[in-house]
Amino acid sequence: MNELALVEMEDLFENPTPRVPVALCLDCSGSMMGEPIRELNEGVKTFYQAINDDEIARFSAEICIVTFGPASLEADFATLDTRPQPPVLTASGNTPMGEAVQLALDSLEERKAAYRASGVDYYQPWLVLMTDGKPNGNNFVLQQQITRVADMVERKKLTVFPIGIGSDADMNVLAKFSPGRSPLRLQGLKFSDFFSWLSKSVSRVSQSTPGDKVTLDVDGIRGWAEL
Repeated sequence: MNELALVEMEDLFENPTPRVPVALCLDCSGSMMGEPIRELNEGVKTFYQAINDDEIARFSAEICIVTFGPASLEADFATLDTRPQPPVLTASGNTPMGEAVQLALDSLEERKAAYRASGVDYYQPWLVLMTDGKPNGNNFVLQQQITRVADMVERKKLTVFPIGIGSDADMNVLAKFSPGRSPLRLQGLKFSDFFSWLSKSVSRVSQSTPGDKVTLDVDGIRGWAEL
């Protein structure tokens, strides 16, 4: 176990605050080069800063970042009190969405096992899935993960936010990951607006009791999504 993993395990014992696990599964394929990846990095920074500034969320939100192009675990689940700075994301490669979702969910299962072992409660996990194109990884893995996510959503084990970036995003595939919640398309490159909305939603959840139903700020969605 590396040093960071040890710190994250110690954090579970020293900080018994219920956790809000948030997995960001972000398309960083070659088509995101230039302004899109710059704006995405700024958006993630906005998210981290807003969570850091919230006295409750800073100790309860655990963020995991998985990028695809290729699928890579950029940051495993940890509170921002433990890891306050986001990784710098770069654009390259193809769009192996299925492999990335698999990596994010496998990391989530490992973290949930650590919560249980430490006696730490947690809220329903969130998966943010953002892409600007069509998946072109292993199709069997993609279909497997679509079924996996849909089943978790059905059993109320996961909340999914599927977001399309630009006109080439495959909204049909995103919809398959999210039965009951239609995917939304980002207005232009309003990543910072989206992540600001997301941070407020995370803060709202962190101030509730695990198991309680938390109403999302639907009106706030108009600030970043095409409706």
